[in-house]
Amino acid sequence: MTSSRQVPRWRDLEPFLKGRPVHRNATQRRLSRCLSVDDLERLARRRVPGAVWDYVYGGSDGEVAMARNRAAFDRVELRPTAFGQVADPDVATTILGRPATAPIVLAPTGYTRLSHHSGERAVAAAAAEAGLPYTLSTYATTSITDTARAAEGGRNWFQLYLMKDRAVSLAHLDEAREQKYDALVLTMDTTVTGMKRKDKRNGFAIPPQLTARTLAGMARHPGWVANILTTEPLRFATFPEGSTYGRWGMSNQLREQAIRPTDIAWLKERWDGPVVVKGILSVADALAAVRAGADALVLSNHGGRQLDRAPVPLELLPEVVDAVGDRTEVYVDSGVRSGGDIAAVVGLGGRGVMIGRAYLYGLIVGGQRGVSATLDLLVDELRRAMCLLGTPDVASIGPEHVRLRAS
Repeated sequence: MTSSRQVPRWRDLEPFLKGRPVHRNATQRRLSRCLSVDDLERLARRRVPGAVWDYVYGGSDGEVAMARNRAAFDRVELRPTAFGQVADPDVATTILGRPATAPIVLAPTGYTRLSHHSGERAVAAAAAEAGLPYTLSTYATTSITDTARAAEGGRNWFQLYLMKDRAVSLAHLDEAREQKYDALVLTMDTTVTGMKRKDKRNGFAIPPQLTARTLAGMARHPGWVANILTTEPLRFATFPEGSTYGRWGMSNQLREQAIRPTDIAWLKERWDGPVVVKGILSVADALAAVRAGADALVLSNHGGRQLDRAPVPLELLPEVVDAVGDRTEVYVDSGVRSGGDIAAVVGLGGRGVMIGRAYLYGLIVGGQRGVSATLDLLVDELRRAMCLLGTPDVASIGPEHVRLRAS
C-alpha cells in the first residue's frame, strides 16, 4: 500500500524553517555558540595575543600536574539511581554558613585585566549577580575598593599572599575589612613562583614587554591592544602606586617563604571573619591547618601552575574529608570544567569547588556577560546531572553516586 502524495502547505513547512535566535550584539552571538567550557576555551584562544593566552592557559614545567587534574575528572563515573530521577533539583547550598545559589566559588586569578580590560570588576559583578562568592587576588589589576564598588551587594573574599613585611599584609586586611569582604583566603603554595616555560619564552611581564615576539602577537589582536591602551594603566592595583611590592619580578623576594600554622593563627587574631587555607595537598597539612583555626580548606595544586607532578586534589579529597570530618569545609579547585565535575566533588565529600580558568575563558570571550555565561553553563550542567542522578538537592549527592575508575 502506498501513501498518497500532496503539495506541501506553508503551515506544514513552517516548523522546519525556524532558524536560530538572531543576536544583534556580537558578544551575544559568540556566547550563544558556546555550549560548554571547552567551547569557551576554543573561542577565547583566538581573541588574545599568544603570550596572554599562554599565561592564562599554561601550567608549570612540563604541565604534568595540569594534565593529571583533568585526567582525574575524566575518570569520574556518575552513578544514577534508576528510579529516583527528579525534575527540578535544588542546586543551592551554603558556603561558610551563608546561602549560595550553587556550590561554586570564583577563585582568585592574578593579572585579570590582561584577559579583558574590564577585569576583576566584571568578574565580581557577574558573581554578585549569580549569588556566588568571588575571590580577589593580592596580585589583582583592580584595587580592593574598586572591586567592591563594582559588585555592591555581592559577596567578596580576599586572597592573601602573606608578605615578609607584615605591615603590608595588615594594610590589605584593613582595606578588605573596610570594604566588607566576607572571608580571607590564605594561599600556601606560592612561596616561589612556579616555572612557566611558555611565559619565560614569551618574555611575559606586567605591563607587557614590547619584544618582537609580543609585538607580532599583538598585531593580530588590535582590539585587545586598543582596549589595554585606552583604559586605566595595567598594574598591581592592591599596592600603592610605585610601591616595590607592585613591581613585576619582585614577588618571590617580598612574599613570605616560610608559612607555618602559626601564621594561620596570627591571621585569625587579626581578621573578623572566616579564614580559608588554599593549597592543601596532604592529610597532615589539612589537619595542621584545622588545628590552627582554618574555617575551610581548598585542596589545590594551583591549577598545575606551581609544583609540577603535585598530588591531584580530586584524588586526595575523600582521604582529607575522612580525616577532618565536620570540623571544617573542604573545597576543590584545579581542573573543574563542568557541572558533572562539581557533582563529583560534592559526592566525594567536598562542600563545593573553586573555578579559575573556566571563568577567565568567558571573560576573554565576552567580558562580564561571558563570565555570567560560564556560570550559567556550569549551573545548568549541574542541575541536569542532578536530575539524572536522582538527587533532589546538593546535600543528597553522596559517595554512592560517584566512583573514580581505575583508568
